[in-house]
Amino acid sequence: QVQLVESGGGLVQPGGSLRLSCAVSGSTLDYSAIGWFRQAPGKEREGVSCIVITDASSDYADSVKGRFTISRDSAKNTVYLQMNSLKPEDTAVYYCAAGHYSSSWRRTRGFGFWGQGTQVTVSS
Repeated sequence: QVQLVESGGGLVQPGGSLRLSCAVSGSTLDYSAIGWFRQAPGKEREGVSCIVITDASSDYADSVKGRFTISRDSAKNTVYLQMNSLKPEDTAVYYCAAGHYSSSWRRTRGFGFWGQGTQVTVSS
């Protein structure tokens, strides 16, 4: 069974930065990609960024390109999401998920293992 634990959420001011961490355990036979997703109140869960562990390729939602960076420490089996220039619109619960990449990943397709989520609030 794949397990994921997110950490690093909190309250930051607009323009600030935050780094989220996702500790992953389990067999890589069960996943080949790690994704970050977020869900704001009243909104559907949406993909923020994902990384394919086999080739380290990554993808981002248009709304975060140039501001967020996904990375992976293979030795620690931990995936990070560095968030810069944060905006109030980034406020959401952020989830880490494991699965397999698909062209519809931003709609959570292909991701079956989920963490518990961590709250990110961007406010003055």
